[in-house]
Amino acid sequence: MSNPWLPWEECWKTDLGAWFPGERVVFRGQDLFEELPDLPWMGLLLYGITGKIPTKAQIRLFDGIWALAASFPDPRLWNNRIGALAGTARSTTTLGVGAGVAVSEAVIYGYQPLMGAMESLLAIKARLQNQECLSDILQDKLSPRPQGSPRPASGKSRCVARLPGYGRPIAARDERIAPLMKLARELGLDQGPMLKLAFEIEATLADMGKSMQMNVVGLMAGFSADQGLSPRQHYQYGVLCFSAGILHCAVDAAKHPPGAFFPLRCSRISYTGPAERRWQVQNE
Repeated sequence: MSNPWLPWEECWKTDLGAWFPGERVVFRGQDLFEELPDLPWMGLLLYGITGKIPTKAQIRLFDGIWALAASFPDPRLWNNRIGALAGTARSTTTLGVGAGVAVSEAVIYGYQPLMGAMESLLAIKARLQNQECLSDILQDKLSPRPQGSPRPASGKSRCVARLPGYGRPIAARDERIAPLMKLARELGLDQGPMLKLAFEIEATLADMGKSMQMNVVGLMAGFSADQGLSPRQHYQYGVLCFSAGILHCAVDAAKHPPGAFFPLRCSRISYTGPAERRWQVQNE
C-alpha cells in the first residue's frame, strides 16, 4: 500500500498564500502589499476565513461585535481571570492571553456555543421550510433528550445547551443586544432573514412562557448567517474575539503587587474534610 503522506513530504499545497522573502506576500492570489494594503485587520481576517473580501459595512459590523460583545476588561470573567493571574504571577502577557484564549474553547460558554447557536438557527430554518410550526420545533428542542441519545456528528458543535443563543445564567437581559443592533441599523445590516428569525424565536419562546431571552451568541449567529458565513467560519471568526479583554486584564494585574489578585486567607476557608494529621517519627 502506498504511503498517503509521501506527496506531502516536501510540498504544501494551499490556496491561502505564501511569503516570498525579500519580495512579496501572496494572500489568496492577491499581492498583500500592492492589492490589499487598504484592507484593515478585521477585513483581512474575514478574507482569509471566507475567501471573499468583505464590504466596509461588514468589516465595521464584525469589528463592532468584537469590541462591544467580547472585550470586557473585567478580571472576574472566566477567561479574563487567566490573563489577570498571569499578570499577578509576573508571567508574560503572551502566556496569559494564550491561556485565556485556550480556556475559551468551552462547551457551555465561549467558542462552542458560537458554532452551536448558528447550527441550531440553520436547523430551525430548515424545519420551518418543511412547514413545521416554530413553537413545535422549539418545544421539541427544549424537551429532555432520551437516555442514550446519539451525540452530534463528527465536526459538529458539542454545545450541551438545548437552545444555544437563548437564556443567560446571570442576567436575563443581555446588555450587548441593544448597542449591536444600533450599529447594525446604522450600517443597514439589521434586516437579514436569519436575524429576523433569531428575534422571532425569542418572541415565540416568550409566548410559550419560557423565560429565555436571546443572548449575544444568538444575535451573532443571525448576523453571521445573513453575511454568508458557515457555522465553522463563524467559529473561526470568533477564536480571537476575547483576546482584547484578556490582554487588558493581564496588563492591569501586572501593575498591582505580585500575588494581589484575589488572595484568600486560609482562615476564610470552611474546611470539612479529614482532620489535620501530625507526622510521628518512628524509632528504628
